[in-house]
Amino acid sequence: MSLSLSEKDRRFFFHPFTALKAHEESGGKIIASGEGCTLTDVDGGRYLDAMAGLWCVNLGYGNQRLKDAIADQVTKLSYYHSFSGMSTDLAVELSERVISLAPKNMAKVFFGNSGSDANDTNAKIIWFYNNAIGRPEKKKIISRFRGYHGVTVLSGGLTGLKNLHEGFDLPLSMIRHARPPHRLWEKTPSMSDADFADQLARELEEMIIKEGPETVAAFIAEPIQAAGGVIVPPAEYFPAIQKVLKKYDVMLIADEVVTAFGRLGTMFASDLFGLEPDIITVAKGLTSAYIPLSASIVSERIWKVLRDGSEKYGAFGHGYTYSAHPIAARCALETLQILEDERMLERTVKQGALLHQLLQDTFKDHPLVGEIRGKHLIGAIELVDQKNPAKAFDPGEKVAIRAAKRSMELGVITRALPAADTLAFSPPFVVTDAELEKMVSTVRTAVDEIAKEIGR
Repeated sequence: MSLSLSEKDRRFFFHPFTALKAHEESGGKIIASGEGCTLTDVDGGRYLDAMAGLWCVNLGYGNQRLKDAIADQVTKLSYYHSFSGMSTDLAVELSERVISLAPKNMAKVFFGNSGSDANDTNAKIIWFYNNAIGRPEKKKIISRFRGYHGVTVLSGGLTGLKNLHEGFDLPLSMIRHARPPHRLWEKTPSMSDADFADQLARELEEMIIKEGPETVAAFIAEPIQAAGGVIVPPAEYFPAIQKVLKKYDVMLIADEVVTAFGRLGTMFASDLFGLEPDIITVAKGLTSAYIPLSASIVSERIWKVLRDGSEKYGAFGHGYTYSAHPIAARCALETLQILEDERMLERTVKQGALLHQLLQDTFKDHPLVGEIRGKHLIGAIELVDQKNPAKAFDPGEKVAIRAAKRSMELGVITRALPAADTLAFSPPFVVTDAELEKMVSTVRTAVDEIAKEIGR
């Protein structure tokens, strides 16, 4: 007797970010197709995807132009590498296009396969840089709690979420974590945003001094912390932080894996938040997740040292078999062209305004909602046990996880974020008004049902 797909899934598929024993016992959803913002599972169940996969399917499922571009490229050139100075026409064109869109002073693009490996690349670039200029001790990287920067041995430690550390012997010894700009839990209620930003900048400076400025190489930050809770910093935060970084010659890595290419109404959130990064990490929206592709975009300052350092160390000893894969590059070029042709950045601003109006109208007075956060087409609600003063639920109650599960049962996929009872919204750019309304109202129904379960 042949096994069902569900049985095969439970028996053979080692799932990422999954409670392994629970999944082996009960299984999960198996998605078979997608169109626009709608997914269909193997049993015919349909779901509105309020998360664009994992913050990434920006142009929606089944985009005809992307399908055609990928199919056409397979017939022309399915693969070639970029080692030893080799290239493809598409890798060259994509590099130029990305630099033309990036913030000023960016010079070169190094391609990888995921945001995780891109942040590993960034660390190696910075270590190589400091070795090349005679600063072998300047290697530590400061991240932030609740930051998300990947899951490899290096980037998993940069990620400031304990469930990525426990059981894996992470983080590595050169990584430190600072407090995040999370108003709900980190800011004293009477404190102004400006004072909060100044406090966090002072703490960062104290950390750098304690570690020894000669040992601290870089600070990595998402413009908006996505998986850590959709945390939007005060306007004063990054100016204060960058002042400290410049004082101690600490590089800034802007992790824009989620925020680059339109989700916040700009090609790069660094421009929106006034960041002046030395390296920018991108992935997800670069290809709308149709093909894996990431990139590390490096500044002119860094590039010159890497270039000249190769005379000392030889060929740059880093890269991947699939770096600048031609099919991925073709998909990325088409994605960027669609963003321009269909004025998608304007659309994210418009649909984002509706999303946040709906969130406010639906949840601002809800007894379980302690904060509504986000900007443009990314948003979140955080569920709390008590609103004033804010008190978190016992993690064992898994309130947001239960609400996300109920929402899926009702036909809308949201996501319960780690480290807090937070439900996120990050829909495809093509989401319609009616779909946004259904996403938010369905999550409200799910939260209401969980509230009743816990006696609220």
